[in-house]
Amino acid sequence: MNYLITGAAGFLGSALANQLAREGHQVRGLDDLSTGDPATLSPDVHFTRGDVNDRPKLWTLLQDVDCVYHLAARVSVPESVLYPREYNAVNVGGTVSLMEAMRDVGVRRVVLISSGAVYGDQQGQPLRETAEPNPRSPYAVSKLAAEYYLRTIGDLWGIETVSLRVFNAYGPGQRLPASHPPVIPYFLRQAVRNGTLVIHGHGEQTRDYVYVDDVVRAMIAASTAANINHLVINVGSGRETSVRELVRQIFELVESDAEIIYNQRNDPGVSRMCADISLAKEKLNYQPRFSLAEGLHMTLERGPLYKREPALRTGG
Repeated sequence: MNYLITGAAGFLGSALANQLAREGHQVRGLDDLSTGDPATLSPDVHFTRGDVNDRPKLWTLLQDVDCVYHLAARVSVPESVLYPREYNAVNVGGTVSLMEAMRDVGVRRVVLISSGAVYGDQQGQPLRETAEPNPRSPYAVSKLAAEYYLRTIGDLWGIETVSLRVFNAYGPGQRLPASHPPVIPYFLRQAVRNGTLVIHGHGEQTRDYVYVDDVVRAMIAASTAANINHLVINVGSGRETSVRELVRQIFELVESDAEIIYNQRNDPGVSRMCADISLAKEKLNYQPRFSLAEGLHMTLERGPLYKREPALRTGG
């Protein structure tokens, strides 16, 4: 098959692109490189630098494409609070631009990579796709709006659409920015270096951490699965893990002497989050293969960011 992946140089985009290329598919990638790194892509991925709002460029890249994976987005929750207009322009406007270009060229299926963040705080766990969204950040609002645009425009123009609400994905190659880094690469780096881990709140908040290879398998299945048009499907591990438990497992893995500081002033975010993956099992034949312990081990072994600093040698 022929694929176009927007946001192809990002963490999930590059993992997906490289796996599809390994399977022998023709893969085109588009990324503006605001956060992505093209060096992570296989030489078999035909990469183009560009903006997802550039419709002439999209018209060219969409020729003869069977399915589009739409991952191009701004993804930092705290950053979205500061720059909601930019998040709207990229996450919402970029989705609309892509759908218009797909209509013009005649591409008939798109898979949007959305986020479990759209659920916000909910009374019941695990979270089912039928729960009423309660977004708590401009990032979450932009992802929800993208879902609505995708389904509505797809219905009007005869494009098959599916939105995958991916929960807390992690794994080797995940970017570690200086500000607002993802929790698992940040904790791993600090633990390996015996630094300081800052936990917001009391650490009792829970998340659903899902290993990148499991996410990629779900994404690949979504490009050809039958009877999923207009659906929203959760992609997670189906397991709820507190931040305290995450730290315990990391410390056990690396035998760390890192210090833990609890910052009660910062908002720890939603209190609980766990995906109900029943629909993914039914529609995508999805079953997570990796436990959190296994995923952390593989992330540590394969990730270049988690090396201990060499000890200083003194005279003699």
